[in-house]
Amino acid sequence: MTPFGLRVRALRDAQNVSLKTMAEDLAISSAYLSALEHGHRGLPSWSLVEQVCSYFNIIWDDAEDLHRLAALSHPKITVDTSGLSPTATEYSNLLSKEIRNLSEARLNEMLTYLKNSTPARP
Repeated sequence: MTPFGLRVRALRDAQNVSLKTMAEDLAISSAYLSALEHGHRGLPSWSLVEQVCSYFNIIWDDAEDLHRLAALSHPKITVDTSGLSPTATEYSNLLSKEIRNLSEARLNEMLTYLKNSTPARP
């Protein structure tokens, strides 16, 4: 499941909306919506995220947060380390090989570190 998919599922659960009903209301297939939630499809389009925001009456900061989660939900990413140090290349390659073996606690630790070391964006 992706961060976007997790949020959409939580929104559906909170509103007691089935996947099938939401898909029908958004004029997309339930298979596609399920695949998005589970990370079996690429990033959702900007317009689909907007449809979800409208569907659940999400505005302002919450809508921006949903767009941010959508942008961080690509299940198959590419990391370009050209021009970076050999350490960066090694780290990226090892992470891609070992990410499935990392515990959820370790992943959360690493994610917290990255979020805290990333400069705030305007």
